[in-house]
Amino acid sequence: MKLMKTLVLAGLVLAVAGGAQAQDIKVDFDKAANFGAIKTFSVKLGTSWGNPFGEKRVMDEVTGALAGKGWTLAPEDKADAQVVVHGASQTKHSLNTYYSGMGGYRWGGMGTATTTDTQYVVGTLLVDIFDAKGKNLIWRGIAQDEASNKTDKNIKKVSKAIEKLFKDFPPGSVTKK
Repeated sequence: MKLMKTLVLAGLVLAVAGGAQAQDIKVDFDKAANFGAIKTFSVKLGTSWGNPFGEKRVMDEVTGALAGKGWTLAPEDKADAQVVVHGASQTKHSLNTYYSGMGGYRWGGMGTATTTDTQYVVGTLLVDIFDAKGKNLIWRGIAQDEASNKTDKNIKKVSKAIEKLFKDFPPGSVTKK
């Protein structure tokens, strides 16, 4: 019985920890927008996150993703769409409580509980695409993931996030089965 409780607790801890590591990708768009009419775009940084190297990498990744979809980079005053990239980070906390002893509180036994506070940083990348003529927002992609202390790991996470953001871009270009 004690082994079963330990295995269930370990499974829950792993599930919670694993869930915190997954990228969260969300995309929304104006269903009335004519993405087929857009051939050129410009890119600019809207909100800096204080890492010039990371910002350049993200801008290059977004530019590459859109160029890969057939759009051409152009000066802002000549572009059909304006792409604005925003970034932010936030320190989050995860509280984990571990119980040890016999029976626990519910069964009247003796035991102890230990709670640990784990801090981690979550990075958020937001990409907005505006119709250059009307200045209306036509597409928004948001990616969130836990940041690493290792630059190479973060570079891979950003590449993967942008790949996921633009996977079905432009809207309507992929037929659902």
